[in-house]
Amino acid sequence: MIKITFMGAGSMVFSKNVLGDTMLHPALCECEIALYDIDAVRLEHSYKMICLLNKNINKNRAKVRKYLGVENRKKALKGATFVINAIQVGLYEPCTVTDFEVPKKYNLRQTIGDTLGIGGIFRALRTIPVLEDFTRDMEKVCPDAYFLNYTNPMAMLAGYLQRYTPIKSVGLCHSVQVCSSHLLKKLGMWDEVIAKGPVKEKIAGINHMAWLLELYDAEGNDLYPEIRRRAFARLDDPNTDDKDLVRYEYIRRLGYYCTESSEHNAEYNNFFIKSKYPELIDRYKIPLDEYPRRCINHNKKWEDEEKMYLDGNVTHTQTKEYCSHIMNAIVTGDPYVIGGNVLNTGLIDNLPSEACVEVKCLVDNTGIHPTHVGKLPTICAAMNMTNINVQLLTIEAAVTKKKELIYQAAMMDPHTSSELSIDDIVSLCDDLIEAHEGWLPQYH
Repeated sequence: MIKITFMGAGSMVFSKNVLGDTMLHPALCECEIALYDIDAVRLEHSYKMICLLNKNINKNRAKVRKYLGVENRKKALKGATFVINAIQVGLYEPCTVTDFEVPKKYNLRQTIGDTLGIGGIFRALRTIPVLEDFTRDMEKVCPDAYFLNYTNPMAMLAGYLQRYTPIKSVGLCHSVQVCSSHLLKKLGMWDEVIAKGPVKEKIAGINHMAWLLELYDAEGNDLYPEIRRRAFARLDDPNTDDKDLVRYEYIRRLGYYCTESSEHNAEYNNFFIKSKYPELIDRYKIPLDEYPRRCINHNKKWEDEEKMYLDGNVTHTQTKEYCSHIMNAIVTGDPYVIGGNVLNTGLIDNLPSEACVEVKCLVDNTGIHPTHVGKLPTICAAMNMTNINVQLLTIEAAVTKKKELIYQAAMMDPHTSSELSIDDIVSLCDDLIEAHEGWLPQYH
């Protein structure tokens, strides 16, 4: 029997989406589902919801079990075919609050703080040790399982997994598969384009900054000229209500749109969030402190969602998540194409081999096979490198436990280094290490 272990199963909505998708595949619907979390309340609620989902859409064909706490982790993993990871170490409180509030003392502001920047660095530093524990257990009880990672910071975590563990893994994001449709819908082009048939696209780069290099309609017409015209009109309209202006500015200045949202990309560079130029925040509609607001709103909605999912009427329709399609392809051999985060084994010629890159991958019953891209446009590779520098130094810091590498990762971060002096960067890192006591290993 196929066994699917879900790490961080207390994430009720996400576990519903991924496991609901799984139950809709005939080859997967009779699987064993192991739900694992360290939060008893959230685990129990997810367990009840998944059991109801199994009853309502799957005729109870799956076997659903729950496992609470570190002491039961090996039992949850034992014999797994697939391990899905969606943990958030430290949750909103206390760790995300710390990631945002401590930098504010240095006048360093963030929007999301889960991928790059000082927030992304410290999220990786507290998550990588947990992944190390997971994969050590997997080596003992399910060494052949695939580790499907959804947790951020994606490139740092997937890069660590692929370089420092023997476990088969891939990083999965939500943004690649909706990049083109989102752009075309925002610019009012979608209905006309999709009426001709599926679009043809080429996307490659790194997680949250993969580039939409080519986009054609089904008749072979290049869509970028009209995209540029409409995007530039939005940028030049002082009354626009469009909130995707950072990515439109990417098109104007760099030539290409990228996969992740403008609120994310606003903090991946040194262009937009600048205390010396506060007017840029309004101009580009940058939502500072966006992630904490999302967390607060999500927590407020959680009780209502809980009641909705536990009222016995829970149902599901297929989402756009890659996860179930990957598992189905590996089990059945029916091929499927994803945008995956994998080690750069000669895939993108002008990015380092140690980098974790996001490229198209073919999945079948022989595994996950990344495809060769070649060279990115020089400016795209250059932008990616500003992020890769931080990613590689953060991974090295987590592996070696050297504090100086944390400092260096922060020094190389485009946004942090454009706002703070070297002394302040070191001081901020020290403050965050102290504030995260108990959530980080000892650094020397």
